[in-house]
Amino acid sequence: MSTPPQKPQYSSPEEAARIYLLPNLFTAGNMLCGFLAIKNCIEARFTTLSGTERAEHYNMAVWFILFACICDLFDGRVARATKRESLFGAEFDSIADTVSFGVAPALMACFLVIKPEATDNVQLVTWLLAFIYLLCAGVRLARFNVLTNPLVPGNEKRAAGGDFVGLPSPAAAGMIASLVLVLSKVMKSADQKDPFEQAVQAWSWSLLPLMLIISFLMISNVRFPSFKKLDWTAKARTRGFILIIISGFILFRYPQFTFPAVFLGYISYSIFRHVFLLKKSEMDPAPEDDDEPVSKV
Repeated sequence: MSTPPQKPQYSSPEEAARIYLLPNLFTAGNMLCGFLAIKNCIEARFTTLSGTERAEHYNMAVWFILFACICDLFDGRVARATKRESLFGAEFDSIADTVSFGVAPALMACFLVIKPEATDNVQLVTWLLAFIYLLCAGVRLARFNVLTNPLVPGNEKRAAGGDFVGLPSPAAAGMIASLVLVLSKVMKSADQKDPFEQAVQAWSWSLLPLMLIISFLMISNVRFPSFKKLDWTAKARTRGFILIIISGFILFRYPQFTFPAVFLGYISYSIFRHVFLLKKSEMDPAPEDDDEPVSKV
């Protein structure tokens, strides 16, 4: 005898498509930040600016992507805390994430890597890699919607695990975008006539292999902690609380280095954790392929 089908969570399409103001305002803020990041990238690339002014535009684009990460962090938490979750909010969130964490970092990487004197082959390869990143981000978001859709039986069991399957798109975009802050720091410490151009020429190539690695991680089965259970009511020991305060001060005092370190640390920790758990046989490497157990009489 098979497991009885799950009772639908929504009584009508109108209820599933209901728009709740507060959580969707955060999602709209996420999309706005992504749009402004794209705007600054275009202005940095196609307007007549000095190296320093172009660097400021790229820096603004990075900050808008990071602000989008903050908005994305809060929209789901607000929806769950106020019990205002809906299928509309989930789909709207994915569309906003595609803009902020897919299109914006892909354009940023292309504009930084492609020089005016670049050959057609170089431009083609760069745009192709950027599209692969965007494609993987879209696949990652679509898979996430399927794995968290409340109408699919068994999803509540997956959600209870507290992990993401594949690298979350905000972390992927943050890793790529925060490297621009490193380039900006190199620019300010250089002595050359146009230090931003020198820094970009020296380091921007590293964005291409990084984009490939991040693209693979987004569609992989690697488990990444979601921290969904961490909220304002979470308890912390004294030493942990002090460490968080110190880390926050360092983060905002030296953002050029700490933001890339935070994203890189999250990715590295998750990969090592996943490998360790696989070796201990505590985790299925492909949870999305699991079927619900069937009981027989």
